Amino acid sequence: MIEINNVWKRYLDKTVLEKVSLNVEKNEFVTIVGASGCGKTTFLRMLLGEVEQCEGTIRIDGEPLIPEPGVDRGVVFQRYSVFPHLTVLENVMLGLELSDSRWLGRTFGRRREQNVQRAREMLERVSLERTSDNYPSELSGGMQQRLALAQTLVKAPRILLLDEPFGALDPGYRSDMHALLLDLFQELDLTVFMITHDITEGFSLGSRLLVFDKPRVDPHNPDLYGATITFDLPVGHHRRLDSIVDNMNVKPNQA
Repeated sequence: MIEINNVWKRYLDKTVLEKVSLNVEKNEFVTIVGASGCGKTTFLRMLLGEVEQCEGTIRIDGEPLIPEPGVDRGVVFQRYSVFPHLTVLENVMLGLELSDSRWLGRTFGRRREQNVQRAREMLERVSLERTSDNYPSELSGGMQQRLALAQTLVKAPRILLLDEPFGALDPGYRSDMHALLLDLFQELDLTVFMITHDITEGFSLGSRLLVFDKPRVDPHNPDLYGATITFDLPVGHHRRLDSIVDNMNVKPNQA
């Protein structure tokens, strides 16, 4: 489904990513770990279409990726992307309304009824149906992250991009969000890429785990070389966890 071939990304004199190649099948759950600043978010932003590579190619279903966000890709960040002045229902409806009415941002009549129904169905899927008239400030952190997921998934993307979506949640909420995400992954037939700083979370959620790191470093010019995929592991290779962490020179909860 996704073919990434020899992709590089540079900013002026700084190389962020180099020689990144990857093939991902439909319905894979790819988790991504790596030291801070090694290009994980840049990689995700390239898949989103927000950032364009300097060299190499990215293809989806054989077609070159257009360097702009599209409805086939949805993204959720660690910081909640909800609008505080809109109710929970209005937050989820907004993407539908803007698609149907680009200039007014609001639909009427039967079309609006359909959008309300779709938004309510998505809220039910993330267990927020009883909060539809509340405002985000009235929700807990875990509930706001459920709302951010609903905002993205109501547009029915094929590819879901997650940038440390649970990093700010306490362990109880995080466990609940793990269960919800896996349910949605299977129910909605998604292909998922998720960045996490918790390597245990990466192994427990993903069907495949990627480690980004710099295989070569120039101590006199740290920006000369970029990061690439140094490990590409299917779930179940827990025996290699220690060697990965040792090579990255970080603790597991910092990976």
